[in-house]
Amino acid sequence: MVMQLPLTRPAAPVFERSEGYWSSVFRRLRRDRVAVAALAVILAIVAVALLADYVAPADPYRGATLRRLRPIGTAGFPLGTDELGRDMLSRLIHGARWSLLMGVTPVLVAFVLGSAAGILAGFAGGRINTVIMRSVDVLYAFPSVLLAVALSGALGAGLGNALLSLTIVFVPPIVRVAEAVTTQVRGRDYVEAARASGAGAFTIVRVHVLGNVLGPIFVYATGLVSVSMILASGLSFLGLGVRPPEPEWGLMLNTLRTAIYVNPWVAALPGVMIFVTSIAFNLFSDGLRSAMDVKR
Repeated sequence: MVMQLPLTRPAAPVFERSEGYWSSVFRRLRRDRVAVAALAVILAIVAVALLADYVAPADPYRGATLRRLRPIGTAGFPLGTDELGRDMLSRLIHGARWSLLMGVTPVLVAFVLGSAAGILAGFAGGRINTVIMRSVDVLYAFPSVLLAVALSGALGAGLGNALLSLTIVFVPPIVRVAEAVTTQVRGRDYVEAARASGAGAFTIVRVHVLGNVLGPIFVYATGLVSVSMILASGLSFLGLGVRPPEPEWGLMLNTLRTAIYVNPWVAALPGVMIFVTSIAFNLFSDGLRSAMDVKR
């Protein structure tokens, strides 16, 4: 007796959807708890800076001689008061605007200018590469702190001159990174295939080069934001950046330096904010760099 097996429909083949590059980057970045925490700190500081007029409990410019240098925890002044009796919490909140402006703006402008010059040098090569890179090396030879102070001192104190000085400081390293990455991409097979097919230089750069070099350059630039904030605070501390009575963190450190022996905890608050913000940008940059590493 022959037993008949029930007829079953063959299972359809399962095709796994391949994960895109940026999807994998975001997935690895979400798994990095340190990077996520650093990003949360950055977003919180940015939100506070944008909403400073609504979240600050007092006028950051109004002071009173009778309440100067109140300690942390004073009623009505949770973070105390400064040397002129102004609310420290409100000044720290409003100071985030100036510190983020001076930290992010020079790096953003340098990212645009440096990427353009570096990509041009790396893709064109030859004499164009030599002229651009040797010109950049002249500025790159100076320490960043010394160059920023020298340029700000020569241009004069003020927010605009400080931003210009910091931009000049950060253009050379970004140019070198962009040139190195572009030189590597220029020799890839798909670039050679596009050139052999008759594509123009502008089309090759726009289609095949930019998408592969802007990511590494951007990751490097995010790491420069912490350096920019420290340099900007140093310029304001030396009187070469934001001018009084604006509540910029570096300038607040300068005005409170004489109170460090009277009320050291209040005097250290601007430095704590600079430290926390710089560390947050550094940790996020490291996490983003690890997430974009295709070898992982």
